[in-house]
Amino acid sequence: MRIMNKVKFATLLMTAAFMFGCTSTTQEQKDTPVEKPVEQKQPEEQPVVENTTKQYQVERGDSLWGISGRSEIYANPYQWPLIYKANSDRIKDADLIYPGQTFDINASPSEAEVSAAVNHAKTRGRWSLGVVEESDKAYLR
Repeated sequence: MRIMNKVKFATLLMTAAFMFGCTSTTQEQKDTPVEKPVEQKQPEEQPVVENTTKQYQVERGDSLWGISGRSEIYANPYQWPLIYKANSDRIKDADLIYPGQTFDINASPSEAEVSAAVNHAKTRGRWSLGVVEESDKAYLR
């Protein structure tokens, strides 16, 4: 009978310990931050950036290289193809522009447009006055 009481007592202790263990928190659990569900933000609509266009009137002695190098235009002469492309209906040969012509200047070209223009300017190859080079035709496409 004594053994039976000891078994009952041991069982009672183990049950109590088990229940206490399930309901208590350890130091590790106290130190671990509780993750709260992250509120999903709706992506903000990106504002539509419209191309802002300026006008430039060609003066005697101007070239697309010189115009694009002006600080108020692009401040980088290698970006001249941007002017050429924006005005391809008015510029037949990128090497020949005339005083009095008025060109549209895209004041906010994309990075991709600038990269393509600079690449074309640097890899254009040989050119001749009065001849539209094949590389210029390919750039305009």
